[in-house]
Amino acid sequence: MNKNKLKDLKGEIYTKQLNESEIDLNPFAQFIKWMDDVINANIQHANAMVLSTVNSKGIPSSRTVLLKGLDKKGFIFFTNYLSEKAKDLKENPNASLLFFWKEFERQVRINGKVKKITKKESQKYFKTRPTESKLGTWASKQSETIPNREYLSDKYLKAKELFKNKDIPMPSYWGGYVLLPSTFEFWQGREMRLHDRIKYEKKKKDWKFVRLSP
Repeated sequence: MNKNKLKDLKGEIYTKQLNESEIDLNPFAQFIKWMDDVINANIQHANAMVLSTVNSKGIPSSRTVLLKGLDKKGFIFFTNYLSEKAKDLKENPNASLLFFWKEFERQVRINGKVKKITKKESQKYFKTRPTESKLGTWASKQSETIPNREYLSDKYLKAKELFKNKDIPMPSYWGGYVLLPSTFEFWQGREMRLHDRIKYEKKKKDWKFVRLSP
């Protein structure tokens, strides 16, 4: 890697802004506005988000997952309950989400506590998944050490044969979580690195926002 080229990389050409007079008083509504912008622009992986967790030893870990649901309470995603992220969340339910949409020079950071959704809710979503994804869930014990790629392919083929011409059930070790936000931060890139940062924090039942220095 050329270190000089890395230092010389420039940011985007910023054209948008985030003003207090134009934002929604509810951060969920503001998030939906921005998500709608990305979806309507047909941007790939619009629902990709970085989930960061911290285990009982204070060691952080981040990975990209997909937002699969959003309601007035929180942000829903699905995973294997035996995975590293699931173990972290069991030890420490505090987590953060990060959405980054470079095409709009925007990012959103969300902090809160995570809890499992109901089995019924998870099953409802599992039924909507493509057959290949359902089989993959049975084939892969996420984060488990495996000897090689062939081992995983063999597990997939065995699952395919096992559930041939059958409804594929949801494994007991798989399901959903919801992150219940305590803070939101909306970041809009601006010229001269004087970016817009609006932070929402919940005060009792109401959301209050402030502007932060970039």
